[in-house]
Amino acid sequence: MARVAVAVVVAGLLGVVAGRAVATGARAGCGSAAQSQSLSLRSGGRARTAIVHVPSGYTGKTSVPLVLNLHGSGSTAEQQERFTGMDATADASRFIVAYPQARIPDGAGFDWNVPGVPLVGGRAVPAGAADDVAFLKALVVQLEQRYCIDARRVYATGFSGGARMASQLACDAPSVFAAVAPVSGLRYPSPCPTTRSLPVLSFHGTADPVDPYGGHGQAYWTYSVLRAEADWARHDGCASEPSVSHPASSVTLTAFGRCRDGSRVELYTIGGEGHEWPGGPKLPRIDVALLGPQSDAIDADRLIWTFFRARQLR
Repeated sequence: MARVAVAVVVAGLLGVVAGRAVATGARAGCGSAAQSQSLSLRSGGRARTAIVHVPSGYTGKTSVPLVLNLHGSGSTAEQQERFTGMDATADASRFIVAYPQARIPDGAGFDWNVPGVPLVGGRAVPAGAADDVAFLKALVVQLEQRYCIDARRVYATGFSGGARMASQLACDAPSVFAAVAPVSGLRYPSPCPTTRSLPVLSFHGTADPVDPYGGHGQAYWTYSVLRAEADWARHDGCASEPSVSHPASSVTLTAFGRCRDGSRVELYTIGGEGHEWPGGPKLPRIDVALLGPQSDAIDADRLIWTFFRARQLR
């Protein structure tokens, strides 16, 4: 995504605790009302960072859900926090949202290491690049140790390159994430080793100049969004034909139901929208010129949370 000049705030140093919080019972992070902050941890011998927004009213006495929100290529954690405006939804609905930061340098920002996939412009992933699947799993462990999080209700969303990374997490960390919601970047990774039927919600604009709706883009973007959705529907054992509705003007919802284990695969197609976060904060004209038109026909943050809150790990 286009760069927005902001500083990344990194503070604090906490060690990663091996293992993961159990799905039920008391957790190490319960009992103290920790505040929003930037965190640092080590993963694969490397220093990594994330911004954590704790909702207003959080006491640490009752477990809350966790959403990882992943930035796009060439962006940062702080830019993603501003770009999506998800903190307000987290405050209203009482969940913690964490904004991790990738590590492969790209201009003023960073790119994710999506396994087996080239970077923007066809660049190869640098030799020895950090394992971002391992990092994001370790981050969840870290957050479960520090905050009172319900391990059954951990989710991932992301934009563009972060959406492709969230798609990867659905395949590579299905025991961690109860559902995913890629925005402007849904993919079906191949191979996808998990046999779990994992709920997937996605959003994409028909006027996206970066990751074209119909595919035929950069080396990491060869097939259409509709094909990616259909591949996930097949993976989840859904009905062969989706239902189609129009929840708002210029918006089409394609939803695959009757999936295995009660899963669901949904795609909101936003007519005329560019490479954007639907309903997100207004961007400067220079960014809109690069990314294409914005749309407020739907509120992605609200729809993502509605989808997430209905699903949890069994």
